[in-house]
Amino acid sequence: MERVSSGIPGLDELIEGGFPKGSVILLSGTCGTGKTLSSLQFLWYGVQHGENGVYITFEEPVEQVKSNAKQFGWDFETAEKQGKIIMLRYDPFHVEEVIDIIVSSVRKINAKRLVIDSISALGMYIRDPTEVRRSIYLLVSNIYKLGCTTILTSEILPNQSELSRFGVEEFLADGVIVYYYMRVNTYFARALTIWKMRYTNHSQRIHPYKITEKGIVVFPHEESALSHRI
Repeated sequence: MERVSSGIPGLDELIEGGFPKGSVILLSGTCGTGKTLSSLQFLWYGVQHGENGVYITFEEPVEQVKSNAKQFGWDFETAEKQGKIIMLRYDPFHVEEVIDIIVSSVRKINAKRLVIDSISALGMYIRDPTEVRRSIYLLVSNIYKLGCTTILTSEILPNQSELSRFGVEEFLADGVIVYYYMRVNTYFARALTIWKMRYTNHSQRIHPYKITEKGIVVFPHEESALSHRI
């Protein structure tokens, strides 16, 4: 099976070399775990290796996203001017409009990588839980048709046992990576686990990761101190 690198050092080693090409991957975790950073790192790696990308945010202003990315040496401003990336913020009042924007953006630059950050924001605009789930299903179904390797981010609440905000995203995605940021004695630790990854003999352990000046780095040969708490 053809694989697409995550662009995150150490992560590909846990998933047989990368995400299955054309798959939809859910990054889930509480606020501050690095989900947005991971998705930008995924896109930037693509830009550097001839794979155009589209970034759709439902929350943070795009200019702020670009500014934060520059701290890690990722110049999305220039990449956008070169036609290698499209970054848009959109309020998802109507998921059909969001789908149209995604489809047109992907086709415009022949994008191979797609990020939607964060799918949890749908709940801010659509109050009916049933309608939220329908919208997510419709969105993901149309994403699969594009053939892009896609990352969806989902923010969950602290101590929430579900893998996603609405309890449906993890069933629609091909892969789920859960990020943790928890207190261990006198310090806070970060760790992640590959909850599922279709067509992949993935690690089933909990691995530490760090946010460095160059982005996220995963330590595939180490087991997190959080293992006994999760």
